[in-house]
Amino acid sequence: MAYLLLFAVSLWAGVQNALAGGGSFLTLPTLMVTGMDALAANVTSCVALFPAQIATGWTGRRHAAGVGGVTLRWLFVISVIGGAIGAVILLATPRGLFAHLVPWLVLFATGLFAWGSFFRKPGGTHGHLSPRGVGATQFGIAVYGGYFGGGAGFLMVAALTMAGQAVRVASNTKNLLAGVMNASAVAIFLFSPDLHWPQALVSGAGATLGGVIGARLIHVIDEKLLRLFIIAVGSALTVGLFLKAG
Repeated sequence: MAYLLLFAVSLWAGVQNALAGGGSFLTLPTLMVTGMDALAANVTSCVALFPAQIATGWTGRRHAAGVGGVTLRWLFVISVIGGAIGAVILLATPRGLFAHLVPWLVLFATGLFAWGSFFRKPGGTHGHLSPRGVGATQFGIAVYGGYFGGGAGFLMVAALTMAGQAVRVASNTKNLLAGVMNASAVAIFLFSPDLHWPQALVSGAGATLGGVIGARLIHVIDEKLLRLFIIAVGSALTVGLFLKAG
C-alpha cells in the first residue's frame, strides 16, 4: 500500500511540476511516510524527479539563452559546480540538523512559490545585475538547488529577469539550468547509502508518467487553482513539520 500511495502521489507531483512546479512538496513527506528520515527522503526525491525534469529542460532548450554578458555555456558550468557543492553539503549535514532545517526550508520554498505565483510582476526586465552578479547569483541558487531545491526555479526566474531576460526566455533557461544543477547532485546521490532505490524507481516512474500527462493538460488545467493548491500543500506541510519537530 505504501508503494501504491507513493506512485499515486508521484504521478500527481509529475503533473504538478509540468504545469506549475512544487512537486517535491508532495514527494518529500510521502517518502518519509515509507520509513526514511528527512535527509534520505530529500536525496531519494531529487533522484526520482530528475528524469521528468531533464525532459522538460530538453524540450525548451532552443529557447534558453545567456544573459547579462554571461553565456549559456558559463551558466551551465556554474550550475553544475554549484549543484555538486550543494549535494556534498547535504550529505555532510548531520541528520538531526537537517531534520530541524527541513521545516524552515519548506517554509522558505512555499513563501517563494507564493511570491513567484501571485506577487512577482510579469514581463518586466530590469537589467540590474552585472555579469559578476549574474554568475554569483546563479552559483548561490545552484548550491541551494543541490542542497534542497524547493523554490530554486523561482529564484532563477527572478534573477534572470532582473538581469534583463524576458520572462518566457527566463522560464526556458531556468528549466534547462535546473536540470543541469540537479544532474550534478544526482550523480553524487547515486553513490549515497541514503538513496532508497525501490522508492526512487516507483516514484520516478510515477513522476515521469505524470510529467507526460501534465504536458498534455497544460492548456486545460486552471493554473491559478493549481498554484493555490500547491501553496496550500506547502503550508500544511510546513505546519506539520514544525509540529513534528517541536
